Amino acid sequence: MATKPKLVALSSLPISDQAVKSGGMSAKRIESFEDFWPYYLGEHRRAGTKALHFIGTTGALTLIILSLLLRDWPLVLAALLCGYGFAWIGHFLIEKNRPATFQYPLWSLAADWKMWGLILTGRIRTELRRLNV
Repeated sequence: MATKPKLVALSSLPISDQAVKSGGMSAKRIESFEDFWPYYLGEHRRAGTKALHFIGTTGALTLIILSLLLRDWPLVLAALLCGYGFAWIGHFLIEKNRPATFQYPLWSLAADWKMWGLILTGRIRTELRRLNV
């Protein structure tokens, strides 16, 4: 027997919880990376989305390094396409949400790298549990 979801008044939650539980950006603007980070992870709940972000970010890093080594500057454009392409496929086709990059581009970029590092070091599950995401 399915249980009914518990209804919570969004106004009673801290901003980061409001954004995560509402499934989208809250009307109130997030003012710190500390509050943005749980929201960001909430927008990356599915393993496939996180995997596509990891692939895209790794590919982008590889292309940036190659562009520097080879002095082939068009590879920087390829890096951007690779990174955002994989990430946005994850958002639009798997997660079915709008990338946070559109509203918080710099925090989103920082969060992408933070999530990449946590995945690379095997600590992403611990972080998801810590934040109850």
